[in-house]
Amino acid sequence: MRNSPDDEADFTSGLDLHLDLTGDRGAGRSLESALREAVRRGRLTAGTRLPGTRTLAADLGLSRGTVVQAYTQLIAGGWLTGARGSGTRVADVLPESGTGEAADHGPPEPGVTALGDLRPGRPDVSAFPRADWVAGVRRVMSAMESEQLGYPDPAGVPALRSAVAEYVSRTRGVAATAGSTVITAGFTQALSLLARTFRGLGTRRAATEDPGFAVHRELLAAAGIDPMPLAVDAGGSDPAHLPDDAGFALLTPAHQHPWGVVLAPGRRSAFIDWARRNDAYVIEDDYDGEFRYGQQPVGAMQPLAPDRVIYAGSTSKTLAPGVRLGWLVVPASLRGPLLRTVRETGSTPPVIDQLVLADLLSSGSYDRHVRRARLAYRRRRQELAERLAVVTDTPLTGVAAGLHTLLPLASEAAERELVATAERSGLLLQGLHTADYWYPTDEERPAALLIGYATPPRHAWRQTLDLLVSLVSGLSGTSG
Repeated sequence: MRNSPDDEADFTSGLDLHLDLTGDRGAGRSLESALREAVRRGRLTAGTRLPGTRTLAADLGLSRGTVVQAYTQLIAGGWLTGARGSGTRVADVLPESGTGEAADHGPPEPGVTALGDLRPGRPDVSAFPRADWVAGVRRVMSAMESEQLGYPDPAGVPALRSAVAEYVSRTRGVAATAGSTVITAGFTQALSLLARTFRGLGTRRAATEDPGFAVHRELLAAAGIDPMPLAVDAGGSDPAHLPDDAGFALLTPAHQHPWGVVLAPGRRSAFIDWARRNDAYVIEDDYDGEFRYGQQPVGAMQPLAPDRVIYAGSTSKTLAPGVRLGWLVVPASLRGPLLRTVRETGSTPPVIDQLVLADLLSSGSYDRHVRRARLAYRRRRQELAERLAVVTDTPLTGVAAGLHTLLPLASEAAERELVATAERSGLLLQGLHTADYWYPTDEERPAALLIGYATPPRHAWRQTLDLLVSLVSGLSGTSG
């Protein structure tokens, strides 16, 4: 007897399902409800091919007829699709009731695709220049010498170091050469390498911005360095209380994260004077320096003191975090110790990826992509400000730059309530307190919503913005 398509699916689908069939609704109804819930929660995504009825019945200890009946009901309801020869799959477009019911079950589970994502620090990864990258791979693989696939230079591929040095000199005013440039796997790895290097040189304490990235404090602590807070106000990080025994200060001078302010010229000079006076350094995290939307450019801090400022950049905001490529421009006094740390950790990024990025930089493809992204993000920021101005009197804060802006809120409680309400509605948001930007303290701190307007893919931007405006319009906790 010839097997039916559903029988053949028994052998081609090795999908395991975790389905809760507890309850007193009967096996068929329990299975139907469990499958519907798995689809609604996102554990079974659109297009997923389900096990054949024989396989699922055997796995769950049910009769095949019970499984057939459950599949039939879910197909009729629009949750699943069934076609001869292709088995049973999760529908691409779910019934309207699916979206409405999801909010009754609390926040989306980890890994579930939400209706919208406005968390900061993320570019529109759907705009990644795939065609340029693929073309770069072809050119690199055609021209690459076999010897280049050997053990790489710990400082990075020479072609990329040269291309990065030219790029940051041209676009950010950095004093850089191929010899002073070290290629890393993004800024997080770069900071980890620097922390280990400084610890090996005797550093015990370092200063970071408050508020600032909690993960940066954690990386320093993991390397045995005690992080200390630098207060931030409208003029950026305040150097007034820098301790003499700190080995370095970690700053975001061009666009402080998260406040979005620029480090005042007088404070730039004060940090450099402190570094020279105490044989210390400044780590300049220029995480989104390419994205400025006003008329007045803000250059890097490093050219003021190339011997005391370590300049750091990456492709995480310009291309995508998953590319995992970044760079450091390092003073000569630190190059040897840093490269020893790189060798000890075996942390050089893949050679082929380095060569492809070098190709994009030298061909102009990287610049063209950045210009396209800059134009798109500028338009989004303007539209965001215009839409929110209709529903709240509280203006957005932060200079016109980067990938995020801030909406001040009345209190930490209001911030947490808005973030939680948004999450239950399928919108991912982040606040100063919900993301642990502040150093731990009993002191009451300002609250704000960080809106990452670059994050949504182009097709989802308007829907995501509509959802945000709807939520803010019903909030009484804005600060103005």
